[in-house]
Amino acid sequence: MSAGVGKSFRMLQEAHSLLKSGIDIKIGFIETHNRKETHDLLEGLPVIPRRKLFYKGKELEEMDVQAIINLRPEVVIVDELAHTNIEGSKNEKRWQDVMEILEAGINVISAVNIQHIESLNEEVKFITGVEVKERIPDSVLAQADEVVNIDLTSDELITRLKEGKIYQAEKIETALKNFFKSEHILQLRELALKEVASQVERKVEIEVPKNKGVRHEKFLACISSNESTAKKVIRKTARLANYYNSKWYVLYVQLPNESVDKIPLDKQRHLINNFKLATELGGEVIKVEHTKIAKAIIELAEQKNITTVCIGKPRMNLMKIILSTNIFKELLNKLSSSDIDLIILS
Repeated sequence: MSAGVGKSFRMLQEAHSLLKSGIDIKIGFIETHNRKETHDLLEGLPVIPRRKLFYKGKELEEMDVQAIINLRPEVVIVDELAHTNIEGSKNEKRWQDVMEILEAGINVISAVNIQHIESLNEEVKFITGVEVKERIPDSVLAQADEVVNIDLTSDELITRLKEGKIYQAEKIETALKNFFKSEHILQLRELALKEVASQVERKVEIEVPKNKGVRHEKFLACISSNESTAKKVIRKTARLANYYNSKWYVLYVQLPNESVDKIPLDKQRHLINNFKLATELGGEVIKVEHTKIAKAIIELAEQKNITTVCIGKPRMNLMKIILSTNIFKELLNKLSSSDIDLIILS
């Protein structure tokens, strides 16, 4: 979620553990920031010397990618994944160096802060007022076999900052007034937790057989252009999703007789207001054009791995509808065979 939570420290601990297990691991690049407890962990670990080069009259150091590839360790530690390389380097960014190392068949353990992820750049700027220049594409994170969140409470992180364990003394006061405000840290922490949760969810979906996986609740609120019923369905589904801490969607199936040129303006306005309400409550609105409501619901439920479909209470006896129409028959049969629950909200 932020600098100073202990990413480099945790990677070095992991390196010691792997070394004891007989794994050929080397330190390709680590940034200790002169923190004693982190620097002390380098003792006993094989470190690949950095590449020295001159830039604007100064001698600087960069990770030696070719040396890592030549040595071919099983695992290499590469810190500061979002780092921009010195001008004149083969690759502009360190994450591109990591891609080269991976292509050579070497495993990489790396670290990055949540504010360096490309798709979150605008959100981070909104939270902190700071536009982070060094970023990595989301696709880089998506390639990771495992994503681990190094977490601290905002109070612990601010205490570490005040104790001089993150920045030098002259930078502490400025940091406390800007990036390291408690409310900023809390929001960045939330982003980090959500990102790791989504990575784990993707991993479960890919690797765990469907019949053995833990059931992750996902709700689908099905609404029509009926204003009052739709509003109730949206609000009650939002409460259910909030209770289960689950993702939820709102589906509106636009039938041919409700196309833009046929639906009355007041119904259009009510629909837009209900879409807005759903978004404000944290739902994702999906609008599809279809000739069959039941089929549209089933298709989306399967596509989004929905566990529970929520609909409004019909205006006539439910059994009469089931017996007189194929819509509910088809819907109930398909949902029951797919182990999807159906909730009829009053």
